[in-house]
Amino acid sequence: MKKTVLIAIMLFTCLFNNSFAQQSSKTTSTADPDNLAKEYFSQIMGVAVSATTNSKMYQFVYDWIGTPYRLGGNSKKGIDCSKFAAQLYDQVFNTSIGYNSRNIYSNVDKVKKGDLTPGDFVFFKIRSKNITHVGVYIGDNKFAHASTSKGVMISNLDEAYWKRYYFNGGRILNENLTADLATEEESEELALN
Repeated sequence: MKKTVLIAIMLFTCLFNNSFAQQSSKTTSTADPDNLAKEYFSQIMGVAVSATTNSKMYQFVYDWIGTPYRLGGNSKKGIDCSKFAAQLYDQVFNTSIGYNSRNIYSNVDKVKKGDLTPGDFVFFKIRSKNITHVGVYIGDNKFAHASTSKGVMISNLDEAYWKRYYFNGGRILNENLTADLATEEESEELALN
């Protein structure tokens, strides 16, 4: 009888503590929607929560995942890799970039693979001497892109295929970004007046 009572008390204590811990974590998550979004995108995209600093970028990628590939396409009916990168930069960073992967590459500062940060470009030379593919780095060696076989998706730079064809990383040139930020600040200033 004493064993049964003791086991019942232990079970009750465990259940009570577990319930309290769950309630506490729910309160914390719902209190900060940005953290909730970061945790969600972290789980969906397989990147560390610390890498998900730009929720707008991850939301954009999430909204486009599964869009079919179409050469020259520029909509959710079909899009190619460079148009996907251009749409992302236009809608997330208010920055216009080139119209194809080679043109985009000519407008970036080169970045070593180990120095990539979320929002940087990743370039590939697939069975060619020229750049043929571009994606946007999202953190933890993952990048978002429009693949010819599966449409918009997330891939890992460590996968054998991407490792084989990886060429370089790139970050938007500082003067382009500075000009865009200045324009954005002017717009905000005008809105306040």
